[in-house]
This record gives sequence, C-alpha cells and structure tokens, in this order.
Amino acid sequence: MQKIRKAVIPAAGLGTRMLPISKSVPKEMLPLVDRPAISVLVEEAVAAGAEDILIITGRGKEAIENYFDFNVEYEKKFADAGKLDQIEEMRRVCSSANVYFLRQKETKGLGHAVLKAKSFIGNEPFYILYGDDVIVSETPVCKQLATAFEKYGKPCCGVKPVPWDQVYKYCSLKAESNGDNTYLVTDMIEKPKPDQVFSNLSILGRVLLTPDIFDILEVTPPGAGGEIQLTDAMRKLAISGGMTAVEYEGERFDFGAKLGFLMANVKEGIKHPEIGEDFKKFLLDFVKTI
Repeated sequence: MQKIRKAVIPAAGLGTRMLPISKSVPKEMLPLVDRPAISVLVEEAVAAGAEDILIITGRGKEAIENYFDFNVEYEKKFADAGKLDQIEEMRRVCSSANVYFLRQKETKGLGHAVLKAKSFIGNEPFYILYGDDVIVSETPVCKQLATAFEKYGKPCCGVKPVPWDQVYKYCSLKAESNGDNTYLVTDMIEKPKPDQVFSNLSILGRVLLTPDIFDILEVTPPGAGGEIQLTDAMRKLAISGGMTAVEYEGERFDFGAKLGFLMANVKEGIKHPEIGEDFKKFLLDFVKTI
C-alpha cells in the first residue's frame, strides 16, 4: 500500500463562533495550554507519517505562517540565557515537516478548500485534518485511518456517534459494521433533515482520501449552506465503491466553539508537565466554591 506522505489542513474559516477574539486572532492560533491548535494538528499529521503539509489559509491568517518560521529574536534571548533546549524545541516544531501555505481567496466551503490542494497532492492518498477539531488520542487518528486504509483499500473517514438530536448539525452515514471498530459506508448526507438520517455516526475531524476526489469536487454543486460540501463529494465515493469509517480512539474537542476550547484546555492543562499538578489543585479547590 502506498505510503501517505501528504496532509491538508483547511484553516481559512472566519471562526464566527469564537468572536470577538477571532476578529484579531485566527481560531487556529488559539492555544491548547501553550501550543496553538494548528501546531497540534501538524504534529498529529507528522506522527502519522506526513512529510508535506499544506495549510489552506485566508485573509488575516498571517500569524499561522509566522508560527512555523524561525524566530531570531527569541532564539537570541534564549542563547544569551544558555537555554539552548528552548531553541531546539522551537525549531523542532518548525522543522518536523515541510509546511506550505495556500490562500483560499473566497470561503466557499470545505470542499472548495480541499479542491485548492489538487496540484499539491498530485496522484497520492492524503490526510485531511479539519481545522476546528483537536483530537487527543494515544494513537494519532490519522494513523488509525492509515491502518484501516491498508486493511480495506478504501478512502477512510474518522467517525464518532453523536447524540441523535444533534445529528442535523453534522452528517449522517449509512454504514454496516465490519466486525471491529470500522464500518463499510455506502451513503452519507450532510446536515440531514429528520427523515434523511441514516445513523448517528458522523464524520468528526479526520479523513483519508484518494486523489479521485478532485474530479468529483470539480463538478460538485453548492450544497448545505450554499457551500461546496466535502461530504457531498465523499458521498459519490461511498455510493460508487464504498468508504471505510473508523470509530477512532480519542477524545475530540470542537476548538471552533467556546465550550470545546475551554474543555480541551482544562483536560489537557491538568496533564501539563510544568503546571499540571498546580492547576489540578486549583480546580479541586475552585469547585468547592461553586
């Protein structure tokens, strides 16, 4: 099976659910304790074998590009203080993969953003990591998808069951169990109406696609919300040859929403090697006052 060397991270969205901070700070740069969300996504892709990563950005997202560049001022300060390990850590983040950037000049939906990556991907399978979804897992979710891709030979999507009354916010998959944590998907629908729901399995945050998705995207009309939906294109893959859904190990946080952002930081904050124990003590004391 062909090694998966490339990943795409769509990061051009406005982040309206995180207003007012997203007016000046790209939502992808909001921190998970002391790392921006975009760094967490890049590190996951790298851990799953990606060597070349394309981040699709938009107007006002320059901070993302700056993060993946060397910073002479910080490095001089650390060098003068003899903190060479700090320099090494900052350079590790910047050098772990070849990170490229491409602007989506109009936000026409996730499918439109992925289509912009066509020339970058060429004729290779690739990961897509949704910019709003931070997933904490023992095994990188992208790696879990790669394992299923190798086993079943079909494009893959990472899924979780969502509450039945929330399915309309996501997508719904027509899926049959393979007998493990995977399913054969033969149909799907984005933001279904009640009479269109197949199941409460929804794609959350990660997919592994083959380059034939681009020919489909080029003729995919606008769908839900008047945007070109990646789900609509993947539906054609599912109907024509099937896809594999992987109910992945890990906890997903919606980093594009205030509650998801706060939950992720609390849960990861108590595990942080520098401040975790003190933060945990603070929380235990704090909850007594509620």
